[in-house]
Amino acid sequence: MTTIDTRLMSVELPEAFDPPWSRLPGITVDGKHITIDPAQYFFRFESHTWLVADWELVKAELLPTEETTESAVEQMALDFVKAHGHSTSDAARVLAIAYEVYAYLFRDEHLNGLGLPQITADHLRMLRQASTLMALNKVELDGHISNVGPCWFFPAATSVVFDLDDEMGGMLDEVYHGGWFNEHRRIDSIKAHAALGGRLVHGCQSVPDQSGGVVAPYGASMTAFREDLTRFKAEWIAQVYAHPVTDAA
Repeated sequence: MTTIDTRLMSVELPEAFDPPWSRLPGITVDGKHITIDPAQYFFRFESHTWLVADWELVKAELLPTEETTESAVEQMALDFVKAHGHSTSDAARVLAIAYEVYAYLFRDEHLNGLGLPQITADHLRMLRQASTLMALNKVELDGHISNVGPCWFFPAATSVVFDLDDEMGGMLDEVYHGGWFNEHRRIDSIKAHAALGGRLVHGCQSVPDQSGGVVAPYGASMTAFREDLTRFKAEWIAQVYAHPVTDAA
């Protein structure tokens, strides 16, 4: 039988999160302090552990390395996770590491090279925050989705939290899930996500499908992953959109 861990998750992050995150159930935001009630927040919460690696070690030993004809960047990341990854049941540690990963990947200095003048530093802040929370989602090696929260479905969650219309929400999703990364940025993404124990994968081809993304372990069955997601995504997306925007939020 699936059980929900009822212990609150609480973390202090370097950046204050936007108060409207509290529009989603189970999230309380007080500046830099975030509290998550798993029983309310997750649609599915079957695994209470995550694979992570120390971000400072990733910065020092993995980010500076260069791909060679003998070792592709994906292999380098996999070897790093094997050597330095460890399991943790501390959700605060996962969120703290995730924030550092996405503060690195979605930093303001890349705006000039993005080619999307509509995307601003404010939008990068939204990306950092949503991606940080996304790190609590989890896919098992057999492809089964064990943890799912609202931030799996990026456009839906950001539209509720940040009042984005469909066009801007979709554009931000493209930045998150492909448009941001030329090959140089893709390589950065592969290396950085080693701190979260895997690689960023998506259940969709583009914005209209809105199947979201997750950091999945290397070797996870993508066939089983897509089949599991297909069975449940419509119900989960509907639940995200069901939370009305109120003046009090």
